[in-house]
Amino acid sequence: MEQIINKIFLSSIETKTQSMEQLSPKIAQVAQHLVNVLLNEKKILICGNGGSASDSQHFASELTNRFETERPALPAIALTTDASALTSIANDYDFVEVFSRQIQAIGQKEDVLVGITTSGNSKNIIQAVKTAHQKQISCIILTGNGGGEIESLLSGEDHCIIVPSDITARIQETHILIIHCLCSLIDHQLFGTPA
Repeated sequence: MEQIINKIFLSSIETKTQSMEQLSPKIAQVAQHLVNVLLNEKKILICGNGGSASDSQHFASELTNRFETERPALPAIALTTDASALTSIANDYDFVEVFSRQIQAIGQKEDVLVGITTSGNSKNIIQAVKTAHQKQISCIILTGNGGGEIESLLSGEDHCIIVPSDITARIQETHILIIHCLCSLIDHQLFGTPA
């Protein structure tokens, strides 16, 4: 059992090391984009499925509450938390629409959508991106698996952070580290907190 544990730890470390080497400039660009959105008094909308839904809620809570130091609350909404909205949209329309309908309702021009999909092929995240673009909302995608289908939909001010792995667990572990990097950089840029 210890050998299995060690193998998992080493695999996670390797994925994170490769991500650090390949993705640091992109993570910095994304952090600056999020800072600009917040400076323009716009909001961050976040969505994902399964473990990525949990990551969406984690990211939103770090922003609306606090990360590592005291600072003002920041406007972020996880589109994964309203069970009534999710189930009514899925029932009356289709599960593909569960995020896009919410973006239609509360998204505003120059907000930003953060979509988290380990495969890059989640149909409801793809639909969310299409709806965001219709409302002139930029998109940031956290993915893996080579980028998947969603990467081809991005343009302009959009960003795609692709974890260099096709193993869902490694991608998810790295996504949460990237989210923590973004929180730290946002706090540093906006409030001068130590990074």
